[in-house]
Amino acid sequence: MSARTEKAAFADGVLVVVTAIWGSSFVVVQDAVRLADPFTFLVLRFTLGAAVLTVVDWRGLADRRLLVSGAWLGVLLFVGFIAQTAGLQFTTPSRSGFLTGLSVLLVPFVGLVLYRKWPSPPVLLGVALAVAGLWFLTGGISESGRATAKGDLLTIGCAIAFAFYIVLLEPQARVHRPAPLVAVQLWVVAFLALIALPFVPRHFEPSPALWWGIVYTAVASTVVCLLAQTWAQARTSAVRAALIFALEPVFAALWSVALGRERLGGRELWGGALIVLGIVAAELGGVLWARRRPAVSGPG
Repeated sequence: MSARTEKAAFADGVLVVVTAIWGSSFVVVQDAVRLADPFTFLVLRFTLGAAVLTVVDWRGLADRRLLVSGAWLGVLLFVGFIAQTAGLQFTTPSRSGFLTGLSVLLVPFVGLVLYRKWPSPPVLLGVALAVAGLWFLTGGISESGRATAKGDLLTIGCAIAFAFYIVLLEPQARVHRPAPLVAVQLWVVAFLALIALPFVPRHFEPSPALWWGIVYTAVASTVVCLLAQTWAQARTSAVRAALIFALEPVFAALWSVALGRERLGGRELWGGALIVLGIVAAELGGVLWARRRPAVSGPG
């Protein structure tokens, strides 16, 4: 295995840890938004995260190119979060989970449109298996389409925003330092959520549980995870990252089971197995494909 392949494999491992932390945050956020409306929660969460990263590397914010790149990425993050949150008012959690997960399927095509870059056949196979796994794990979209059409469209918008975010983060992560790049994004999300507050229903019940949710998601799910994602995407491809992120509902289900919130049936287990199989197929198949290409293109 070459040094470059080893770095990509390590970066993929980091993204698995990131996805596990994101999975754990579903239960925390679910509890927190009972005590505060989603927009107030987002303002507090992202302001705290942005402040932490600004203290860590405030000198990096003097880079004008970084500010522009971070601002656009922050807008995409905000659109993704707001579309997902709004969509959940009109659709079911299972449909939201599946449609958000479609960003895994969209990333290769976004990369093709923006950079004319096709992923390898093993990665495409992995994406197909992961999407099938998401269908089983979340229950797909079996409910009445008319009743949930508005929420479905908003959630598809969320998936599109996240797909563009994953693809566009890769080149920016290669040229900018992670801490200031992520800090700018978090300030943008916090600012846009703050602007939206006058136009949405609000409630706020301060309590230890709410503050715990804000601190945990700001530090672990936002600062640590986005820093790690940015670092890792400078060393692996956007499609591989998106494929690993398909594990998020798997980890969310495992955390929920561990905390006694729900039980998994055969459908969920099959879905999780297909997602893991898709990642293994892409990882191992990618290595074999990379070894095969020189032999095919060489003399004879």
